[in-house]
Amino acid sequence: MSTANKLQAGSEFPSIAVPKAGGGEIEVGGSGGWQMLVVYRGKHCPQCRRYLKVLGGLLDDYKAAGVSIAVVSGDPKEKAEAEIVEESWQFPVGYGLTPDQMRTLGLYISNPRSPEETDRQFPEPGLFVINPEGKAQIIDISNAPWSRPDLANILNGVKMIKERNYPIRGTAG
Repeated sequence: MSTANKLQAGSEFPSIAVPKAGGGEIEVGGSGGWQMLVVYRGKHCPQCRRYLKVLGGLLDDYKAAGVSIAVVSGDPKEKAEAEIVEESWQFPVGYGLTPDQMRTLGLYISNPRSPEETDRQFPEPGLFVINPEGKAQIIDISNAPWSRPDLANILNGVKMIKERNYPIRGTAG
């Protein structure tokens, strides 16, 4: 990941659209309401499944806080839809995130270790909270599956941001 591709806190979040498992499309970015985008590595990653299980348990709390959730990976449709069934996920799941979209978000990109893992490049984890003005309020990007923000803590942070009109941090340059 080059510095030129690093998404800046407080910048306008890039509009990203990917196909949605089950039909339709997931679009993030733009103004309107609070959004959280969670990028996961793909069906091959057991750490992702555990993390997204936690997200599933907090889904009603995020909804009550007025935050819409979207989860995306670079997996093909078949893998994304199979994982939804296997894991009983109730949040929108997008698939087919392209390497160009991964770079636009400033994500780290990895090559598979073997064909059994996956057959394509995939994104390493990322979490983005977009405020109603369409700006990147919170950015968390990792290069490894074991480093991810605590989802309950992110939820509490968003509530505090909303209650106190807390500014976007990390914008001093």
